Amino acid sequence: MVRENRKGLRARFQKQVDKLVEAYTASIPFDWKLYPYDIAGSIAHARMLAKQGIISDKEAKTITEGLASIKQEIEQGKFQFKPELEDIHMNIEARLLERVGEVGGKLHTARSRNDQVALSMRLFTKEAIAETLVKLRGFQQALISLAEANKGVVMPGYTHLQPAQPVLLAHHLLAYFEMLQRDIDRFRDCLKRTDVMPLGSGALAGVAYDVDRDFLARELGFSRISQNSMDAVSDRDFVVEYEAAASLTMMHLSRLAEEIILWSSGEFNFIELDEAYATGSSIMPQKKNPDVAELVRGKTGRVYGKLMALLTTLKGLPLAYNRDIQEDKEGLFDTVDTLLSSLEVFTGMVRTLRVKAENTGQAARQGYILATDLADYLVKKGEPFRTAHDIVSRLVSYAMEKGKSFGELSLSEYKDFSPLFGEDVYSITVTSSVAAKDVVGGTAPRQVEQALVTAKKIIGEGES
Repeated sequence: MVRENRKGLRARFQKQVDKLVEAYTASIPFDWKLYPYDIAGSIAHARMLAKQGIISDKEAKTITEGLASIKQEIEQGKFQFKPELEDIHMNIEARLLERVGEVGGKLHTARSRNDQVALSMRLFTKEAIAETLVKLRGFQQALISLAEANKGVVMPGYTHLQPAQPVLLAHHLLAYFEMLQRDIDRFRDCLKRTDVMPLGSGALAGVAYDVDRDFLARELGFSRISQNSMDAVSDRDFVVEYEAAASLTMMHLSRLAEEIILWSSGEFNFIELDEAYATGSSIMPQKKNPDVAELVRGKTGRVYGKLMALLTTLKGLPLAYNRDIQEDKEGLFDTVDTLLSSLEVFTGMVRTLRVKAENTGQAARQGYILATDLADYLVKKGEPFRTAHDIVSRLVSYAMEKGKSFGELSLSEYKDFSPLFGEDVYSITVTSSVAAKDVVGGTAPRQVEQALVTAKKIIGEGES
């Protein structure tokens, strides 16, 4: 039966396909992952054919039972994948013919491999989105837990990687919560366009049978059916969207990875990574390398590459299906695997890292990080901000020249730069600086506490 099935695909050809071409064009080494989705689609299709009277109920039962047994074979590792049958769809169909006989050949009535592949890819992507959302939520929860455990910890906030203003560590961590929430929104939005049922589009023009596409959509859990058969078989926008959303998520992970790498260095010494998420050196016994963070940072480029590869593949394709579209699978599979594993390992790393609060606090008190607060102090006493900025700039230069901190300057030295300085200038501290940013979205303890409440509500209710 397998030989006849294969011969049927090449009935108009006089030559057998070249072995090199067979190996080059075969997708079974990677698209075997689509087997549960192909089988689910085929079972629904068989039931629909019976419902519509295109095949008998008995024939549908034979076909669906055969497909269920094939799924069991694959899951038990007993299925023999054959590269000469090109892809998972033809491998399953050939095995079905072996198991149930010629009745298995009726399964392909009113469908094409083109809409069959499109269906499997959409089912796979829908499931990938669901799993991605779960892992994003898990990572958000890890960030909330770390922020709550360190609510009072102060650290330097940076711009241009230079100490800028003091902030709460929790405020810093919640910035990533916001990034991940945008990622969640993007994946949910991607799901809307993935959740479209293409079966019934045939090769490109629709099918010449009285099929019930609404029934298929209900059976397979789709909210909508495609409205143009040519678009349905050639559309891979949903794959591009997943990879684009994944690229943004990996970029966010990479940014935090970079900070974790810096913070765990001897120069910063803000955190200590759990030994389970670090490695040693082959020759330097003292090393504790942040390899997990470094690999996440590195794998970000890998995900970017898959996105650009698919965009490049699609940009020159005429309607409808072209074999180039086979290139959608490996990139998507790898992107999903890379993103999910990165989220999982990053979540574990964040949950187990230890914050060195004394070191972050000491770093926040060093240098001239309160310069903006001094300018604000003068503004509140009537000085225009630009003038205040100039005064404090000259004050910083003077203090640096004298080797003094702001707290070590005398009041007379302050008054040399502005008569508006008074004894209350010494009340400006890291604590007062943080507390002064008491606006929605600011780093003041009250605002951060409210942000944590909101974040936990989002996690608890699954809000967008």
